[in-house]
Amino acid sequence: MKRFIFSRESVLAEEVRRVVTDAASGAYVAFEGWVRNHNEGQQVKRLEYEAFESLGVKEGERIIAAAEQRFGISTMYCVHRLGQLEIGDMAVIVGVSTPHRGEAFDACRFIIDEVKHRVPIWKKEYYVNGDSGWVNCERCSAAAHNHNHQR
Repeated sequence: MKRFIFSRESVLAEEVRRVVTDAASGAYVAFEGWVRNHNEGQQVKRLEYEAFESLGVKEGERIIAAAEQRFGISTMYCVHRLGQLEIGDMAVIVGVSTPHRGEAFDACRFIIDEVKHRVPIWKKEYYVNGDSGWVNCERCSAAAHNHNHQR
C-alpha cells in the first residue's frame, strides 16, 4: 500500500486514522492543512492544486521512508488534495501512529515540513477581487525542471 497519495476527492480524517491504526501504538497524531480565506493581505475565494504526480508520489514515498528510518515507525500516511478546493476544505492530512507520543509528534511534523519543501505541488489562489496567482512555485518548478534533466 502506498503511504503517500494525491486525491481529487475529499479526504476524511477518520479514514486516515483507520489506515494508521495499529494495536502496538499508544499514540496517534495528525496534521490537517485547510484552505484559509486569506493570504499575504489578499482575500482568498478558493484555490487549486496541481502536481507533477508521478514525481510527487515517489518523493512523498521517500519522505515517508525517511521518517520511518529516522523515527523507527512504519504507520504513517499522507494525502494531498489536487484540483479546486473551497475555503475550509482539507488540503492535506498526515496521520502517524506510534507506541509513544513523542515520536508521533516528531514524525508528523517532519513529514508535513518535508512534503511542503520537496513535493512538486503548485497552488493557485483565486481572490475575491477577481485576480488570481500561483503561490510559492519557484521551488516546485525547479524540482520538476531538475527531474526532467536527470532522465
